[in-house]
Amino acid sequence: MKKLKNLENPMKICEEIEESYKCTKCRDMTFILVENEALPCECRALREAEDILKKSGIGKEFRNKRFDNFDFSRSMATMEGYKKAMDYENEFLDIENNRCNSVMFLGQVGSGKTHLSMAICNELMDRGISVVYMGYRDAITGIKQNMMDSVYYNKMMNRYKSARVLFIDDLFKGKITDSDVNIMFELINYRYFNNLPLIVSSECGVDRLIGIDEALGSRLVEMSKNYIISIKAKNLNYRLYK
Repeated sequence: MKKLKNLENPMKICEEIEESYKCTKCRDMTFILVENEALPCECRALREAEDILKKSGIGKEFRNKRFDNFDFSRSMATMEGYKKAMDYENEFLDIENNRCNSVMFLGQVGSGKTHLSMAICNELMDRGISVVYMGYRDAITGIKQNMMDSVYYNKMMNRYKSARVLFIDDLFKGKITDSDVNIMFELINYRYFNNLPLIVSSECGVDRLIGIDEALGSRLVEMSKNYIISIKAKNLNYRLYK
């Protein structure tokens, strides 16, 4: 609540208090009392949506990544990837609790993997489904730097393990160490056995993922069995041709 200015004027104080609330109807409680019954305020859905976005770790620059502004005309592979991504988002609630509930976008740099992944994330969040973003390189570096701090390590890992939906962006980008593989196996293995969905983008193909670690790669393949989207074609890097 903002600092009150008119401390000597009771009416002004009341007006300032009212102005300090996002919703004056429920005074930011997100519910109202009707005949001693607590009912959801009309602002509740908006507050919940704001909370989901805040906790997701997805920056504002990615909120404009949508299906309707994705250029799927660059190749047949791009078109097929676009259609499958939309199918996944539409069917999410039906498959969420199954073993095969995830999606992987595999392919070259600039092929639209992150855009399509973000389009799914944004649509899910708009529907009130929480998503957590994990930028692989930054996250794995931060986790490794703090591995001796068990409190920090467990806090970070539990955030990614327990997310309703986890988006891992650029999985295994750059040089890969044994520690990287071990950390990712711990994370993916937990989500695998608890049927928690993953959205994954990676420049690695299926064979490469299995080659890095067969147990980890095979789990990802099984989880994404119906939605492994490979986008490869000539002159596909939109960053060079836009």
